[in-house]
Amino acid sequence: MSDVMHTTKRRILLTGATGYVGGRLLTQLVGRGYHVRCLARNPAHLLQRIPAGVEVVAGDVSDRDSLMAALKDVDAAFYLVHAMGDATGFEAHERAGAVNFAEAARTTGVRRIVYLGGLGDETTDLSPHLRSRQEVGRILRESGVPTIELRASIVIGSGSLSFELVRALTEHLPVMITPRWVSVLAQPIGIQDLLAYLIQALDVPLDKSVVVEIGGADQVSYLGMMREYARQRGLKRAMIQVPLLTPRLSSLWLGLVTPVYARIGRKLVESIRHPTVVSTDTAKRIFSVRPVGMAEAIRAALDHEEQAYAETRWSDAISAAGYGGDRGSAISARRLTDCREVEVPATPDQCFATIASLGGQTGWPPYTWLWRLRGFIDLLWGGVGMRRGRPEGRELRTGDALDFWRVERYEPSSQLRLAAEMKVPGRAWLEYAIVPRPQGSIIRQAAVFDPMGLAGLLYWYALVPVHALVFRGMLQSIARRAGKPHASVATTL
Repeated sequence: MSDVMHTTKRRILLTGATGYVGGRLLTQLVGRGYHVRCLARNPAHLLQRIPAGVEVVAGDVSDRDSLMAALKDVDAAFYLVHAMGDATGFEAHERAGAVNFAEAARTTGVRRIVYLGGLGDETTDLSPHLRSRQEVGRILRESGVPTIELRASIVIGSGSLSFELVRALTEHLPVMITPRWVSVLAQPIGIQDLLAYLIQALDVPLDKSVVVEIGGADQVSYLGMMREYARQRGLKRAMIQVPLLTPRLSSLWLGLVTPVYARIGRKLVESIRHPTVVSTDTAKRIFSVRPVGMAEAIRAALDHEEQAYAETRWSDAISAAGYGGDRGSAISARRLTDCREVEVPATPDQCFATIASLGGQTGWPPYTWLWRLRGFIDLLWGGVGMRRGRPEGRELRTGDALDFWRVERYEPSSQLRLAAEMKVPGRAWLEYAIVPRPQGSIIRQAAVFDPMGLAGLLYWYALVPVHALVFRGMLQSIARRAGKPHASVATTL
């Protein structure tokens, strides 16, 4: 039995830090006090996104010399490299990269390799994708360096390929013609449980290389996941199964209705022709992780998005007006935005006072009449309309009603976020953020919509011309009022 490395202050090499799992794992490793070194083909790109103190070295698994430098003085290494997106020859690329990494790890004295592979019965006719993943695991296990090969099926997490596939299909299609492969059993695992396995793999007792099959508490199909996702999102979906769609036709279909490229979609479909379920108890014997079920994993993914949204200024997003920003890809995959900005010769206090005066008797200029018409329609639909007005004699507070909005965030001189309580096929927000500038301020305005299925998408896109008129006019009106020189801003605070 080899010695277990108890100290958390040892150096870890992480490959694949720009990927979905690798990026999440990097945060976890840093938070636990590990010294992390990342291997990246383009260090400049990664440096913009890593926590402080993380070392980044240039290299590639196809370049053995760069691997020798990256693995020097490393105690353990994560191998999270994947070539599924390559157009041709991905199996040869993965094989060559694994051979290079195995030789460099043995030569430099690495004490442990942790590899994330794919779950699947080796005795069946595996897809090229899964066959390649398991061959990479074999090469690493035979390297002479003790290796833990974790084999996982579908990963449920906001941003994972499989989860985004489930999301896109369920959100966009009220009626789905589903091929036979959607009923094949898998054992999906939540991203947090997967990360827990990866972290514990650094320290579990290990005297030889081992394959560990990991999965969540439930065995379920893509069809079951889509139904559960629809249930949690409040969507009604009809699913009609047909036996005729081949993997190639299915991948082309996926390319039409989801963000997944047809090439990757075909490899994904080919990988789930056979069940991918856990068949051994090794994970239970040597790990303390007790994974959650599919429904809880989906709920956690959606909750993670809500938390990320609550912590994000949507007014910093890529906008209809053309300014740049960074919005989480997982969140933006579902939510639609109309973002604009304007620079005004006014202080943040003046800008915020103008914004905070909206609603009630002040209205929503310059198209208050359109907002009142929308409020009247809302009343006819059984909504709150614009009857509630706004609080009188005091500033707004978080939780206040404001016409058919609810104040969700209120940060004086900085940010105001309003959540819509009108009847819409989805959820909507209106947010303002103020950025100080030497000669004034920048006001950023974001209208955000989380559509509920096809009806929500049709609602948003049908109103795009109206949104362009109203939201552009609102921001211009706020800028004019806030930027008037030597004039106080009229408010009803």
